[in-house]
Amino acid sequence: MIVFDLHCDNGHRFEGWFGSSADYESQRERGLVDCPECGSKTVGKAPMAPAVGAKGNTQETPKAGKEAQLSNAPMPPQVEEALKQLAKAQAKALESSTWVGEKFADEARSQHYGEKEEAPIHGKATKKEAEELASEGISVAPILFPIAEPDKLN
Repeated sequence: MIVFDLHCDNGHRFEGWFGSSADYESQRERGLVDCPECGSKTVGKAPMAPAVGAKGNTQETPKAGKEAQLSNAPMPPQVEEALKQLAKAQAKALESSTWVGEKFADEARSQHYGEKEEAPIHGKATKKEAEELASEGISVAPILFPIAEPDKLN
C-alpha cells in the first residue's frame, strides 16, 4: 500500500491509500477518487516530503511535547547560575508577600476591586482561575520555582 497526500480544487487536503501509483491514476481517471469534504472529483496529489530514513551514524534529537526525553547530562554552568539568580530573586520578592493559599483568586479580586488594601500576595490558583483573573484585568504571574507552603514547613 502507498499513501498519497491529496487535494481537491476547493483546497481541501486529505490522504488516500492505494495499491500503487498506477492504481491511484487508474482510479482517478475513472472518477473513483473524490474529496471526502466536498465531493469534488477534481483531485490531485499534494506535495509530499519523502520518507527518508536517518543515517545510521547520527544521534536522534529529543522530541518536544509528550514524547520529550529528559537528559541527565550536566547543566551548562551559565544556565545553572542563571537559574540560581532567578531563584534568589523570587525568594526576595516573596519575603514581602503574604501567603494566602487556596484563597489566592478571591484575595486578588478583593484587592483589585478595592474591597481590601493592596498588598503583595502569593498562593495557589487553578489554570482556570488564573485565566479568569487575567480576563478581568487582574495581573497574575506564576511562581517559577516551587516553594513550600508555610504550614508544610518542618
